[in-house]
Amino acid sequence: MTPAPLSSAHATSRAFAHVDTWVFDLDNTLYPHHLDLWQQVDERIRNYIAKFLDTTYDDAFRKQKDFYRRYGTTMRGMMIEHGMNPDDFLDFVHEIDHSPIEPNPALGAALERLPGRKLILTNGTRAHADAVMTRLAIAHHFEDVFDIVAGELEPKPFPRTYDRFLARHGVDAEKAAMFEDLARNLEVPHALGMTTVLVVPERTREVFRESWELEGRDAAHVDHVTDDLAGFLEEIVTRRAAPQPCSPY
Repeated sequence: MTPAPLSSAHATSRAFAHVDTWVFDLDNTLYPHHLDLWQQVDERIRNYIAKFLDTTYDDAFRKQKDFYRRYGTTMRGMMIEHGMNPDDFLDFVHEIDHSPIEPNPALGAALERLPGRKLILTNGTRAHADAVMTRLAIAHHFEDVFDIVAGELEPKPFPRTYDRFLARHGVDAEKAAMFEDLARNLEVPHALGMTTVLVVPERTREVFRESWELEGRDAAHVDHVTDDLAGFLEEIVTRRAAPQPCSPY
């Protein structure tokens, strides 16, 4: 069953009336997971590890997933444990076919109507983000992209990454909202005062996610959950525009 576009995870969930900055993750958030775009990156990461470490594909798979879970990105694990230079890795793993992504007029219209600044905070590269936004036809709605290089190669969910992002763009966390497909990446934003939204897969039965990636939708640091980002944003706009009842006092 598909949840309503605007659903609060808790009775005390933060709202959006005060929000003036909208921060979006990129992969599996701005485009649906079932397009399998990230699966291309995932496979190229595995291939890079196998070649770099001269190991089997199965061993590369185990290392990839272990590093991803423990370090936030596989790249960071490879840098810390194997001294890998990140530049060639980033170039290689993002050489993918972006053609499965098609323009999303509904998302574009929702972003257009959403008042305030829009920014992207991603563990990917700017070039990858630019390619995704171009395919979606939404690039003109975003002020800037804060990528893994801007984060000094330290990924979400590490707190310093969010601190760097907020400082670079002059964002007041208590007037911002964060949209993410991984609940663990919302814990720090929520602690900083941001309203948090977990974007879940549109077709849960048709996509592969590790069990830990699907955890957390009921966590205290998740304010809202949706599987329809465009509809969710439209509902925010509608509710913000609705006349507020006058106080009798």
